Amino acid sequence: MKDDVSALAELKRGVDETLLEDDLLERLKLDRPLRVKAGFDPTAPDLHLGHTVLLNKMRHFQEMGHTVIFLIGDFTGLIGDPSGKNATRPSLSAEEIAANAETYKAQVFKILDPKLTEIRFNSEWMNALGASGMIKLASRHTVARMLERDDFKKRFAANQPIAIHEFLYPLAQGYDSVALKADVELGGTDQKFNLLVGRELQKQLGQPPQIVMTVPLLEGLDGVNKMSKSLNNYVGIDEPPKEMFGKLMSISDDLMWRYFEMLSFRTLADIDRLKKNVEDGTNPRDVKFELCVELVTRFHGRVEAGKAKLGFMEQTKGIMPVDIPEIDLECDGAGTLIANVMKRAGLIASTSDGMRLIEQGGVKIDNERVTDKRLRIFPARNFVIQVGKRKWARIKTK
Repeated sequence: MKDDVSALAELKRGVDETLLEDDLLERLKLDRPLRVKAGFDPTAPDLHLGHTVLLNKMRHFQEMGHTVIFLIGDFTGLIGDPSGKNATRPSLSAEEIAANAETYKAQVFKILDPKLTEIRFNSEWMNALGASGMIKLASRHTVARMLERDDFKKRFAANQPIAIHEFLYPLAQGYDSVALKADVELGGTDQKFNLLVGRELQKQLGQPPQIVMTVPLLEGLDGVNKMSKSLNNYVGIDEPPKEMFGKLMSISDDLMWRYFEMLSFRTLADIDRLKKNVEDGTNPRDVKFELCVELVTRFHGRVEAGKAKLGFMEQTKGIMPVDIPEIDLECDGAGTLIANVMKRAGLIASTSDGMRLIEQGGVKIDNERVTDKRLRIFPARNFVIQVGKRKWARIKTK
């Protein structure tokens, strides 16, 4: 293993906060691999690039010889994580949770080393805990402490409902750390409260408290909201290479650097060099190609990444302008018809022109031909639209 100070510096790359850093340095001096935990509730069938920010950090620990625990929250998924929500989240059925969990198991080893990974399900200990055990667990935390959590505090102040079972979620997640004897728990910045509950429960139950490391939330393709399947601004790690490549090419040039920092395995020095190249005149599109090739290679291999790049270039046929105008549009929550979007963006003179162009196959979104005249565009999307042979725009909706 590297010396502890160097290891600490590398582990902190891309991390928002480490609590407590001195504790982590001391833990790295132990003569054993650390147990590093990150939990994933299987609330959707596929992992996306937002999840890989945590998975990459887990892989980083593995490369230093530590054991990581990919925890599938099949029990907590039944509760529904309230983090960052302004309303009670609907619970999924046990059947939906089980089906989604299987897809997670199939996808995770595209990043993690199976030899240094434990896959666990928190139903193992939570079901055994039972009703009396859950009541005892609940006695270890107060309502006042729960209402310190930002999202609960805001909902309480706004007189919005908070269901009692939502208070159980941080306790169940915290108890996972006790059951697994975690040394470190990783999570997004929106998980900080829950991760600290785990640290507190470990103290109360006689275990050394875990180190908490939070990572920033990755913005989705819209560049505004965190990547989420429910917002349709995601890139799934199991998507076909062509689709993954096209989606990544649609991101803005500014967001590209964020993706390099949080998703790429390049060194920070390499990323700084690429930024300097762009400042000196390199087309940002060429640099974005490098990002796309790296990420598609990771999940599908270099041959498929090369094919996806050639396919993208063939589709655009070299006619995509270097400076595509960027247009911000407000869309109705119920969706705005694609013809209205084109008209408001100044790409067509009338909606009837738009309908006619769609019928003729003259409209593409992210290089995919639009065939449905009733297609609606929703808020929080970021895409490139081509109308005819010469009109292009990068549309960002809100």
